[in-house]
Amino acid sequence: MHRFRLLIAMLLAALVVAACATSPTGRKQMIWANEAELEAEAAQAFAQMKASTPLMTDRATIDYIACVANAIVKELPPPNDTLNWEMAIFDESAINAFAMPGGKIGVFKGILRAAENQDQLAAVIGHEIAHVTARHSAERASRAVTSGIGIQVAAVLLGAGHSGATYSAYQGLNQLSQFGIMLPFNRGQESEADIIGLEYMARAGFDPRQSVPLWQNMSRENKGQKPPEFLSTHPSDETRIDQLVGQFGTSLRLYNEAQAAGKVPNCGP
Repeated sequence: MHRFRLLIAMLLAALVVAACATSPTGRKQMIWANEAELEAEAAQAFAQMKASTPLMTDRATIDYIACVANAIVKELPPPNDTLNWEMAIFDESAINAFAMPGGKIGVFKGILRAAENQDQLAAVIGHEIAHVTARHSAERASRAVTSGIGIQVAAVLLGAGHSGATYSAYQGLNQLSQFGIMLPFNRGQESEADIIGLEYMARAGFDPRQSVPLWQNMSRENKGQKPPEFLSTHPSDETRIDQLVGQFGTSLRLYNEAQAAGKVPNCGP
């Protein structure tokens, strides 16, 4: 009983200090993770990765990717427009890219197999930057704490004071949480990053329609390697494409406005 009361107190304390925020799409967020610590950890991990992973030396490739990233960063709203964005291009064949809290961008040269032109590359980089501007890392960290406390409380109740039953309940609830809460939550973040990233690339003058062939290319490259959507932290490629097309009404307007304002990127192939 004492343990149960302690867990309840922990849960209530977490809820009391929770900070209500709003994502760039207007979605309500509950964030209480220490974002300064997350940024410090990200900076350390980024430095370690640069020290242990080969970096690109081909100047043309570096300039091309940097050109696309810089064009998007210029369109970010406050306070992200004042971040000291840092990018590393890794000489690895993985079809991947990422962005981390504090303004760290990593691109693997293998992504160019799927992103066949500057607009498709802009869709990738815009998506990854959107994870940072939407504070997804802090949101995930906050959600994980709440889920963990809630599962412990429920397991104690279901276990009715028996340690074996409590442990079994904890294992079952934890598995259920992953499939029923955490994975859909992460898929929601991925879809939100698609929407926000599409806006960023369009504002920079990149054609948002190229996001569709990008994900068609990604589907081709990853064929046979992805789990079913309900077991994945990412939406299926088909779901992703449908959601992107649904945003074209807004993103094409922003793209046309950017082009009319003289924002016509010429980063290269």
